Amino acid sequence: MTKARINYTKEFKLAILSQVESGIPVAQVARENGLHSALVFRWKKEFKDSPEKAFAGSGHPYKEQARIAEYERTIGRLYAENEFLKKTLETMNERREEAVLKSKRRRDTE
Repeated sequence: MTKARINYTKEFKLAILSQVESGIPVAQVARENGLHSALVFRWKKEFKDSPEKAFAGSGHPYKEQARIAEYERTIGRLYAENEFLKKTLETMNERREEAVLKSKRRRDTE
């Protein structure tokens, strides 16, 4: 049977990190709170990288770079579609103009 995934609150994570910052070894803090030391190190790194954005959401912060990359892909796709539609419209207009000129020539020759 697998363990249920636990979502720790931001306050809990900050409390763990404050214990580590006070000089208590990570292994001891992790053991006392039933955590794996790698998890505490990950929280510490995440907080160090961006304290204002750390622990947003339910413990799984959506990476800003991933969201920006997704937006850039969408913009690129929309730009390509826009260019395709512009070229198609130009081609259709040219063909329409040619058809109009051909029909005028036919009428003039008749």
